[in-house]
Amino acid sequence: MEINALREAHPDHWQKACAIRVLTLDAVAAANSGHSGMPMGMADVATVLFGKHLKFDAANPDWPDRDRFVLSAGHGSMLLYSLLYLTDSPDMTLEQVKNFRQLGSITAGHPEYGHAKGIETTTGPLGQGIANSVGFAIAEEHLRATWGDDLVNHYTYVIAGDGCLMEGVSQEAIALAGQQQLSKLIVFWDDNGITIDGPVGIADRTDQQGRFAACGWHVQSIDGHDPDAIDRAIEQAKADGRPSMIACKTHIGLGSPAQDTSKAHGALTDAQLIADTRAVYGWEHGPFEIPGEIKAAWEEIGARGAAARADWESRLAAQEGDRRSDFERAQSGKLPGTLAGALADYRAKLIADKPKVATRKASEMALEIINPIVTETIGGSADLTGSNNTRTSEMSDFTANNRAGRYIRYGVREHGMAAAMNGLALHGGVRPYGGTFLCFTDYARPSMRLSALMGVPVVYVMTHDSIGLGEDGPTHQPVEHVAMLRATPNMLVFRPADVVETAEAWEIALEQTGTPSVLALSRQNLPTVRTDNGRENLTAKGAYILAEAEAKRQAILLATGSEVSLALEARDMLEAAGIGTRVVSVPCMELFEAQPEAYRKKVLPNSGVRVAIEAGVRQGWDRWLLGERARANKADFVGMTGFGASAPAEELYEHFGITAEATVAKVKALL
Repeated sequence: MEINALREAHPDHWQKACAIRVLTLDAVAAANSGHSGMPMGMADVATVLFGKHLKFDAANPDWPDRDRFVLSAGHGSMLLYSLLYLTDSPDMTLEQVKNFRQLGSITAGHPEYGHAKGIETTTGPLGQGIANSVGFAIAEEHLRATWGDDLVNHYTYVIAGDGCLMEGVSQEAIALAGQQQLSKLIVFWDDNGITIDGPVGIADRTDQQGRFAACGWHVQSIDGHDPDAIDRAIEQAKADGRPSMIACKTHIGLGSPAQDTSKAHGALTDAQLIADTRAVYGWEHGPFEIPGEIKAAWEEIGARGAAARADWESRLAAQEGDRRSDFERAQSGKLPGTLAGALADYRAKLIADKPKVATRKASEMALEIINPIVTETIGGSADLTGSNNTRTSEMSDFTANNRAGRYIRYGVREHGMAAAMNGLALHGGVRPYGGTFLCFTDYARPSMRLSALMGVPVVYVMTHDSIGLGEDGPTHQPVEHVAMLRATPNMLVFRPADVVETAEAWEIALEQTGTPSVLALSRQNLPTVRTDNGRENLTAKGAYILAEAEAKRQAILLATGSEVSLALEARDMLEAAGIGTRVVSVPCMELFEAQPEAYRKKVLPNSGVRVAIEAGVRQGWDRWLLGERARANKADFVGMTGFGASAPAEELYEHFGITAEATVAKVKALL
């Protein structure tokens, strides 16, 4: 639909949509930075969606049964900021819109979760939003099956662009959504045919509609500027039993001299261009000036959902027995009060029994205690269930025929799994965890980074954590991955030494409300090294004295995971030689760093030599080997300096010199 026809046929709609367009032009011009074209092109879709379909209450943007709106094409952030301001969302003032992309504003360059209510997830890295949306939709389906549609019954809407669909994670996401038949997931594809470099055709010829259809989606194609066509398409999408993709043919930078060019993708800041565009719109108002009647019309849309929210609150209040409190507890992220005691009793039993198992098995054993108590956990694996040990005995699979299931078969889709888990956590009411091999954090890493950036408590169960996995060889043996994860801000990285530390790590991970956790777990069996003090969670300290020197202390050995038992062997050999040796287990460097200096000084005093042992690269260890009152000439590292090899684990440890004997030699050389 051309501009003049649209203005004449739908004058009220045109004015509301143009409010989005001019706010975008004004904010981008003021910042001299941003992306103007997508909000200008998709303003009609957004106006129909918010005006006629989206269930939301602008005054209460975090109401649990609201529809979710995900702007996957996050570079077009002014579309979302404009909508939040126009509908009178409490956080989004006109001053914030004017401060677009400025230090300290909530109107960041791309929408960031936590900056303002109404921003459901951080987008910008393309493909993340549409992949997150699969998790949102899974959470809705599962919670509706768990609590009933009187408490949970809403849609997830997404605006995605060409870039989102080019990113590989989009294929993982749409395939998973199609497999799960997520009928309350509706994606609008902004089919404008333009990317930064120019027409899409210079880089891609994919039949996107055919791709979605092949993955089991309901697909429609419409004029993305025709309000009636947009409305009908949404109604048809809601009526279908599959996830829906609506291909919206739009003009990027609609109405500007840069329309339908790559220039429109970026910042349109030329004063004459902006003036010419406003003239095309018939917009005679100044910068950031929205006429009262248009603002009032948008505010009416923002207030429309108040009645639905009040009705929902009444239904929640009418729930019988513990049902309401259980629902509210799950939504809040609080753990059941019985969990801590159950885990303390479990740790005491482990210390008494001293099982020798791989920490991946120890994780499964801990989950057998956790999952019946924390019934909002949703587990999964990227086609490695039998290796990751993430599915416990009471779990059934989440499928199109069993929405109450708590275990997701993600398939060989590590990145899609991690992104979906972010969506699950952001939705609320569930606690997601999922597994793959530690080396495949390379595939999941972009979404793991966003877990940390957003501060969502996803738990990543990463098994086969070192050369100890053996014969699969260097392609599967992670050597740099733990260091990479430790370098990530706001992420807890656990490498537990035995069953006790693994249970403790799970407890800490579940206690987090604003931090994701990684559990790096062994394939090979490990002895129980914690033989006392099962009531206190020592892993919460990050590092602790596992074995004290008997002779006069001359050395401290620091180790994680499977190498803690090697440190204990080395200690016995050193003690036999009259060299007093303390062993410090370091299951989580981040938690140790957070301890008071007095505690760190107690664990790592300023005397003796220090040797760290880990079947990975040294990076990250120098904080503890060279800092914390240490001396560089009295510190060394036993670990990997390159990639692994294919052989049985025992041979590999010997070949790469990660042994008790090598540790003893390092200590003696330093002394």
